[in-house]
Amino acid sequence: MHDLIEEALQPGNFIAWDEGMAFVSELREVERQIEVVSCSDPARAVELFESFIAGCNEKAEEIDDSDGELGAFAGGLFLGWIKARQAASADHDETIRLLLAWMDDDPYGFCNDLGCQAATVLDRPGLAAFERQARARFDAALSAGSQKQDPRLNFAIGQWGGMLKAVYARQRAIQKYIDLTAETGLSEADCEAVATMFQARRKLNHALVWVERGLKVERLGAFGGGAGYRLPDMRRALLVKLGRGGEALDSAWAEFKAHPGESTYEGLLRYVPKAQRPEWHEKAMAAAEKGDLASLIELWLSAKEVGRLAERLERATNAHLESLSHYVTEPAAKRLAKTHPAVSAKVFRALCVRILKAGKSNHYFAALSNLEKARDCYRKAGLDAEWQALTAEIRHQHHRKSSFMPGFERIVTGSVSRREPSFLDRARRRWGRHGNS
Repeated sequence: MHDLIEEALQPGNFIAWDEGMAFVSELREVERQIEVVSCSDPARAVELFESFIAGCNEKAEEIDDSDGELGAFAGGLFLGWIKARQAASADHDETIRLLLAWMDDDPYGFCNDLGCQAATVLDRPGLAAFERQARARFDAALSAGSQKQDPRLNFAIGQWGGMLKAVYARQRAIQKYIDLTAETGLSEADCEAVATMFQARRKLNHALVWVERGLKVERLGAFGGGAGYRLPDMRRALLVKLGRGGEALDSAWAEFKAHPGESTYEGLLRYVPKAQRPEWHEKAMAAAEKGDLASLIELWLSAKEVGRLAERLERATNAHLESLSHYVTEPAAKRLAKTHPAVSAKVFRALCVRILKAGKSNHYFAALSNLEKARDCYRKAGLDAEWQALTAEIRHQHHRKSSFMPGFERIVTGSVSRREPSFLDRARRRWGRHGNS
């Protein structure tokens, strides 16, 4: 096994950034073999994990890990090491002591967020040991921080406080978690965690109180660790379980009106009785008229509101359409090509001009493709004057784009360009000559 680890790590061989994924893939295969050993001989697996972790630290100087592949992999090895030690009935306090020592001496960032991740795999005695040692460090940082202002101490308070919260959430120790927030400050992420614990205990009214408290924290602008966006959905789901479906519907409707889009529309329909969905659909589509165009394109495409979509795009200015991402406008142009060719031509025009104005020569092939589609739609709609105006505009403003204009002239004149053979076509032709020689 040690030979396999060393062979996979390729000591002395520098791993370039574009080789990192394949390199780590080989490491994961060795990790899986260690996990097999862990089932029959966990004590042996502990030693193998430690060797592998040490090897990854040594390898860190011989790899361009810009995408973090090796760092993420090494972080996972620590979790395997914890599980192996637990299976081997190792001392829990010693496990945590070693874990924290690695976190203290982590020159390559392999242990980033390891404390919170460890809480997900530690057993009950392990969580208790982790709590004791993390609490001691938290209290020390809190005590030192109250005596002098030092950003490093604030970081330590947040770091160890976050680990304690992860432990308490795993233990479902609600009161401990709430008491801790009195020392760290309350965020919407904390409110969500407490609400989730109450919900797991089927105390739905208590959970709802904490969700609503979290929504108030969010409105006040407190930093919430990226979890606040889930609170509105949690609130509505709890209201339904508590027999207050009408309030959940009112909440979903208010959110849709404030931010009309595909996701908020789907959220709204979850709380609308099936018999009333046609009525609510019309109500929602009418309310969405004042929304942001990018969101409305996605909404009306998914809701099959082609007529509304065409009408709104027809009113939009060329400049507005050019400002939108092609990920948004291209599906609309393709969808409208058959039923509303004039509007589709307008959107394909915007897709072409957007690239030209940005001067992205590597995307000129896409600009030409969109221009050709715009031409076909203009002709289908009988808008030859608009097509002539577009070609005149492009000639005037972009005639110096030498890598674009030859293709442009072929499209305008309707001449057929000779198709260049693809790489595979050339390869097959050459192989055929070789076989006949």
